[in-house]
Amino acid sequence: MGQWDINNIVNELQTARNEWRTKQKSLKDFGGRELPSKEEIKKIMNDLCGILFPMRLGPHDLRQQSENYYIAHTLEKTLYALQEQVRLNLTYDHKYRKNLGNLEESIQVAQSIVENFAEQLSTLRRLLDTDVIAAFEGDPAARSVDEVLLCYPGILAIIYHRVAHEFYKQDLSLLARLIAELAHSKTGIDIHPGAQIDQGFFIDHGTGVVIGETCIIGKNVRIYQAVTLGAKRFEVDENGHLQKEYARHPIVEDNVVIYAGATILGRITIGQGAIIGGNVWITKSVAPNSAVSQSSATKSEV
Repeated sequence: MGQWDINNIVNELQTARNEWRTKQKSLKDFGGRELPSKEEIKKIMNDLCGILFPMRLGPHDLRQQSENYYIAHTLEKTLYALQEQVRLNLTYDHKYRKNLGNLEESIQVAQSIVENFAEQLSTLRRLLDTDVIAAFEGDPAARSVDEVLLCYPGILAIIYHRVAHEFYKQDLSLLARLIAELAHSKTGIDIHPGAQIDQGFFIDHGTGVVIGETCIIGKNVRIYQAVTLGAKRFEVDENGHLQKEYARHPIVEDNVVIYAGATILGRITIGQGAIIGGNVWITKSVAPNSAVSQSSATKSEV
């Protein structure tokens, strides 16, 4: 078969796969690729952006008088496509996590989840409006809310996050992570779908921002590029395995500003109204209405 020993390479790859599948106890797992599709989710998210903000993120030739027609047509096909991705996530969970009583129930469960999600779209839109206003009012370079919607990576990231978070709350972790990673690849902003983020959230510039799974972020918080809200250490069990489901990321209260390059680690609290300067390293709680700077590494009333 040409100058390459294709048969040998194929056989070696099969051996490597079988070794992995044996370790993962999936050697006899025959059948199709029953996983959510990143490509399908990408299309769904593009359509959801258009549904939420039709005149800015929808088709370029859309007219306001046909908004409802466009939304109705796009919403129906998008919800059906989303239902299939939810079903695939449920099927995967049944096979590998065994958390469904009956695999045949997955279609009904998927339909119920997507119906509930669809009913939350108007609430989601209003929540996102607060993020857009926060960006417009928080950046002197912003000339209009349209500029914010069309140009700001932080807004795209929070749209994706707020959708992903809805599915994370339904324990659809794979679907939620796929949505989050699409946003990460588009914007350079890495928000775990488990993070709880209140209204009026603004990420300025955005590149390199990391927000961990168990973060809780209050109202009207503004952060800048390269900020990390991460874990200080990882707990292990008696066998030395990482524990996964415990609070390990910061709590950021209302009206906090965190400037570029700040690293905030562990289950600590950044108090309401605090200002965190650029490039600081914080592993202890910060009192409300205080300021932390790199030069002094001290806190003072503001």
